[in-house]
Amino acid sequence: MTVPKENLITIEEFYKMRESTEQLIEYVDEIVFISPSPSTKHQRVSGRLHAQLFNFLEGKDCEVFHAPFDVELHREGLEGINIVIPDLSVICDKNGLMENKYVGVPTLIIEILSPSNQAHDLVFKLNLYMQYGVKEYWIVNPMLNIVQIYTLNREGQYEQADVLKEKGIAHSEILQGFSVDVERLFQ
Repeated sequence: MTVPKENLITIEEFYKMRESTEQLIEYVDEIVFISPSPSTKHQRVSGRLHAQLFNFLEGKDCEVFHAPFDVELHREGLEGINIVIPDLSVICDKNGLMENKYVGVPTLIIEILSPSNQAHDLVFKLNLYMQYGVKEYWIVNPMLNIVQIYTLNREGQYEQADVLKEKGIAHSEILQGFSVDVERLFQ
């Protein structure tokens, strides 16, 4: 998709826009994306996943952060400023943690779909996270009770590690020992 140059905004304009709105907005390739308010089911799923990850990571080197928390994607060799607000981010390299954001590449990102953001998370963010080298990406669809797990292969491409609908156990490839009961997740 090409966007006319006059529709692109600077990072300074983005931060000004942020000050004047209550909406969650992201900034990728000089384009602003507005995130929808989460549904009740979205919040329940997010809360369950956050609690499980928080408990699993207790005493380990990694830490989980939930939205709204800015992730400024940064990787050597890639230009531009891209600021996203994943539903859940697992950060193992804590060098990039700042007072109000993380600069770097989370180890694992989980996005929970809403009716209005499906294409954004299923295609756009999948490609963005793959480009930056997010090792594992979970897409959780509470409308269809599906969990999709993608892991980065040696060539830097995502491979679908698992797809679970309504039941089964979702296992993380990156966080050894972390798993989620899909049926309980969507209760």
